[in-house]
Amino acid sequence: MTQAEALTILKTGANAFLTGEPGSGKTHTINTFVEWLRACGIEPSVTAATGIAATHVGGMTLHSWSGIGVADHLSAADIDRIAGKEHVARRLHKAKVLIIDEVSMLSAATLEAADAVCREARRSALPFGGLQVIFVGDFFQLPPVSRGGKEVRFAYDSSTWRELNPLVCYLGEQHRQDDDAFLGVLSAIRTGDVGEAHYEALVARRAVRGAPPDAPKLYSHNADVDRLNAEALAELPGGVKRFRMKDSGSAQLVESLKRGCLSPDVLELKEGARVMFTKNSPQGRFVNGTLGTVVAFDAAGLPLVEVREGDTIAAEPMEWKVEENGKVRATVSQVPLRLAYAITIHKSQGMSMDAAVMDLSRAFEYGQGYVALSRVRTLAGVHLLGVNQRALEVHPEVLEKDRQFREYSNATAHAFAVMPEKEVEELQKQYVKAMGGAWMGEGKEMQSARGRAHAKSRGGRATAGVLPPRLAETLQTVRDTKSLKEAAKERGLAVSTIVSHLEELAKANILQKEDFAHLLPKRHELDEINEAFKADESGKLAPIFHALGGRHSYEIIRLARLASA
Repeated sequence: MTQAEALTILKTGANAFLTGEPGSGKTHTINTFVEWLRACGIEPSVTAATGIAATHVGGMTLHSWSGIGVADHLSAADIDRIAGKEHVARRLHKAKVLIIDEVSMLSAATLEAADAVCREARRSALPFGGLQVIFVGDFFQLPPVSRGGKEVRFAYDSSTWRELNPLVCYLGEQHRQDDDAFLGVLSAIRTGDVGEAHYEALVARRAVRGAPPDAPKLYSHNADVDRLNAEALAELPGGVKRFRMKDSGSAQLVESLKRGCLSPDVLELKEGARVMFTKNSPQGRFVNGTLGTVVAFDAAGLPLVEVREGDTIAAEPMEWKVEENGKVRATVSQVPLRLAYAITIHKSQGMSMDAAVMDLSRAFEYGQGYVALSRVRTLAGVHLLGVNQRALEVHPEVLEKDRQFREYSNATAHAFAVMPEKEVEELQKQYVKAMGGAWMGEGKEMQSARGRAHAKSRGGRATAGVLPPRLAETLQTVRDTKSLKEAAKERGLAVSTIVSHLEELAKANILQKEDFAHLLPKRHELDEINEAFKADESGKLAPIFHALGGRHSYEIIRLARLASA
């Protein structure tokens, strides 16, 4: 299923499970859905299974949101007491749409406990008191934490999941890895079919001599990470600069933010320290996982970080926050860096890295090896210190469940594909109305996507008024700026995101070549790229990039493909 197909389904108000392999665009898809809801005047409740995941989506943990705290088993008296708390009751009563990220790390018992409180607070026997519920995650990644050695059931084993009966939206695109050999290894781990060839491909990566000096090391245990980072910082000359986290708002929520924030409460740095950015830059200058080196401290005392591309960035403090019903409940502010000599596999979830050194010899949990490996974009970026058998294993129960999820997703995609467009649009309109929102022209957008838009701007081109705000703004920015880099800077986005927006516009039959012709390379370069596409019928970008000797960026190759479509 594509991201666009999944979004169409989410916008009908159906309960859904949005899943897919790492790099398939789950976070991007759910963020786009949240943006659409807010444009319609509908404020979603965004939660996650862990504090780290919650900071990635700008929400709070499901435990905090529902008021259950650390409990996963509640008595009738507990449910009545929690649902009777004024702030919990008010929050749950106002809620309309509940999003739960990293659902693989949520136990069935915890999901059932949160569900029970919602039903009581909302005075409804329906699952979660009648809320639309969107689960997001991948059960091949880290499972729920077991307490006291007890066996933990996955969220999909809960009575709540069965009653919700979510439609499965299994994303099939890949936006992180574009290396066929590496994808073959990851797919083999995911399907439980790791063979000799796959194992040999990984063993060949055990030579770490070629690892970039700033590549982070991923470990399965916190003790290894803390020791290595402390030792590496101590070896550097000069004094330590300390940056203390600032906070405001609810003490409980602040503490939750601190636990989930990848930047430490007290960040210690020196010149020469290897660091990793822990948040995405609104201007697109860095992302969560960008590596660099502290080269100096500016007049204000802020660290200046030189990243691989050669740019030097002043790392100014940024905020992590919890929002509820459109209001900020708590914030923490810190320089968005952490020492990058080492990081735990658990905390690496959600990151994309060019390279990483991994010690998988002590992997103890299903999915640990898979999570670590899938953080990296290519097999050449993997540098293994060691690997054990468990690192190449995923939970056997999930293997069969994943086959079911794929089948359900295919059935869902087919059902919506044969549904008349007007019927889908009417479902979406009714959903927005039922949520108390204002219809923002999704029908017009769908019509436009099929070439039936009538609104024209000066010069006869389709106006951006029928588009989602993010696409409308990108389209106008691209028309007005001279280069991809300038457009990205103007929008505060990465260059690759600008190109992704153009591809979405093209799929909607709105983008015309004249809109972006000024961004294309010179005629002979364009011809060279087009010839490479003709010579390779795979339709993938990596073979084209390598065939051209890396002379053109992936973004320019994608633009050339758009121009020839």
